[in-house]
Amino acid sequence: MTKRHIAYLACTTTLVGAFVGATPASAAHRILVVHPGQSIQKAVNAAKAGDTVFVLAGTYRESVTVKTAGLTLRGAGPGTVIQPPAKKTKPAPHGKKAAVTCLSDGNGICVIGGKDKPLRDVTVADLKVTGFAKNGLFAMGTDRLTVKRVIAEHNGQWGIAQQHFTRGVLRNNTARGNGDAGVFLANNVKAEQGATDSKGAVVDHNRLEDNRIGITVRRLRNLAVTRNYVLGNCAGVFVVGDENKPRTGDLTVSDNLVERNNKYCPKTARLPYLKGSGIVLTGTEKTLVTRNRVTGHSGKSPLSGGIVLFKSFVGATSEKNRITGNRLADNSPADLVNQEATKRGNAFDGNSCRASKPAGLC
Repeated sequence: MTKRHIAYLACTTTLVGAFVGATPASAAHRILVVHPGQSIQKAVNAAKAGDTVFVLAGTYRESVTVKTAGLTLRGAGPGTVIQPPAKKTKPAPHGKKAAVTCLSDGNGICVIGGKDKPLRDVTVADLKVTGFAKNGLFAMGTDRLTVKRVIAEHNGQWGIAQQHFTRGVLRNNTARGNGDAGVFLANNVKAEQGATDSKGAVVDHNRLEDNRIGITVRRLRNLAVTRNYVLGNCAGVFVVGDENKPRTGDLTVSDNLVERNNKYCPKTARLPYLKGSGIVLTGTEKTLVTRNRVTGHSGKSPLSGGIVLFKSFVGATSEKNRITGNRLADNSPADLVNQEATKRGNAFDGNSCRASKPAGLC
């Protein structure tokens, strides 16, 4: 690899002003700068723990896989754009099975660790990933992954997705126009199993718009969804559990602005059609929904309404959830909807709203 492809620049803890000179090979942490026309993946492959790969503004038609702990992949802002290659990858030779890669699986950026040996302390920041067949950013087997100021838009499935993870932080991102969820978090995207402990993961200050669902949290525990702006999706926030144990729960959904999620999305094998759903809990326990502002939802789906406790299709009940201190207005068929039996111990108190199903929850 030549100096033309990757510049090794001055060691620093933050990216500041102008970069001067090249660091010696012995430097503890390096900044590897990628220019338009060069390969991000080559720089990532050359990086070591603690290094930063800094990608200058431009369009990069490739997919990027990160498998190095402590690596920072940072762009120059929305002008750093990662898109699929214009040409499709070559097929495998006759008789050989093609290896599955981040790109062949339809993803833009992949951060990959092991289920029993997680990849730790990776940061992805300040770039746009768009137009991929599946996911903008997909992470699996990580601990303390930070994704911030990333724009994930117009991807076929999820904007930003994580599974098998702990202590992740998604902050100040935008997920727009993705085929399913803008942000999708789960224990396992393929297997049916009990909820796992995310050990305090945070989804904070993100903007989710024009997706099928703004944020989906599936079969997880110990997680906070806070201060997000969720608008113009078919459904705003979904917290989903099922009959598996441990149950989805011990979660907080707070201080979010959830507005006018009134797009129409057709039914799937799992769910009826979606339209006009603000915050939906199904098959959850001990989840706190508080200080959210939920307005302007309208639909006739079984899931429509401002804040909805939805009776699970697989028979899993929602129990001991608390919906308190929320401000709701102009939601139809009601601001608060509880489809669970009262004996389940779900509490509705201190909410500002006008209509509920059944009556008396406001």
